[in-house]
Amino acid sequence: MTSLDLNAGEPASAQSYRGLVGRRVVVLLGLALALVLSVAVDVSLGPARYALGDVLQTIFAPGSADLQMRVVVWEIRMPMALLAVTVGASLSLAGAQMQTILANPLASPFTLGLSAAASFGAALAMVLGVAILPGAVALMVPVNAFAMAMAASLLIFLLSTLRGVTTETIILLGIALVFSFNAALALLQYFASEQALSAVVFWTMGSLTKATWGKVTVTAAILAVCTPLFARRAWALTAIRLGEVRAVAMGVPVRRLRLETLVLVSILAAVPVSFVGTIGFIGIVGPHVARLLLGEDQRFFLPGAMLAGAVILSATSVLSKAILPGAVLPIGIITALVGVPFFAALILTKGRKSW
Repeated sequence: MTSLDLNAGEPASAQSYRGLVGRRVVVLLGLALALVLSVAVDVSLGPARYALGDVLQTIFAPGSADLQMRVVVWEIRMPMALLAVTVGASLSLAGAQMQTILANPLASPFTLGLSAAASFGAALAMVLGVAILPGAVALMVPVNAFAMAMAASLLIFLLSTLRGVTTETIILLGIALVFSFNAALALLQYFASEQALSAVVFWTMGSLTKATWGKVTVTAAILAVCTPLFARRAWALTAIRLGEVRAVAMGVPVRRLRLETLVLVSILAAVPVSFVGTIGFIGIVGPHVARLLLGEDQRFFLPGAMLAGAVILSATSVLSKAILPGAVLPIGIITALVGVPFFAALILTKGRKSW
């Protein structure tokens, strides 16, 4: 019997499922290819522009490149390009799982107040010279940002454990935190010196210009730890999207899953934000792009959200260098310009169809 005969004898549902899986794998491969191309272009751009072929040769055969180009590519541009990948993947994955457990398309590290809390923590270091954690003077700004983001996450986590608290309550609490931390940040800016004010404003715009291999390693390590933990819960996270009642009937411990996921996404979001500043909307746009292309099945949605977020932030990094030749615009400005229209469209369409 030929392979064609075997396929003909297969149930239509099995053939349809195999076709669906094949299409989703092709989409993931396409996103991965787009990411590789975007990173290569990102490394080639800067105050001194290099040909893409020369960049690829420097990356894969560094011994054949001249010293200056090797230093620029490997010590300056590669950390920036790869940090865009790890930060984009982390924020998008965090946003995807926040949207999953809270059943809300607007949930993300940005809208739940984690980014605002990190900005306030960084401003405490820049304006007042206050170190939240003793002994962290040398890394005061990122440590303060991380500590405040985790404190905001802990507050949301503790309140979510109270009886009667719904997912809508958590979203409203996050919005309240955004306004509260933004008000506290504005107060610090009012009393800040001109130099400190400039530093705070630049930090809140979000930037990859201070990328180092150490930051790339830390964000990649956090991503490598959290991703398998989410992958192990893929079936349960997919089930929870059918509704809490159905998920409980299928044996999913919804409350425990929601709390565990909230802890993981808090760490996943707090670390990148503490390094690069406020980068909004990646946690909203990335998951929705993945959901549009791949659906809700976490086996495909999880890697898809990571790749989509990484591609978006990497492409944004390219735009930040290409808009004004010789200058690098703060990446948070570009993501806001892209994200705000998407955010508005999402709000306007949410009332017209169920999510």
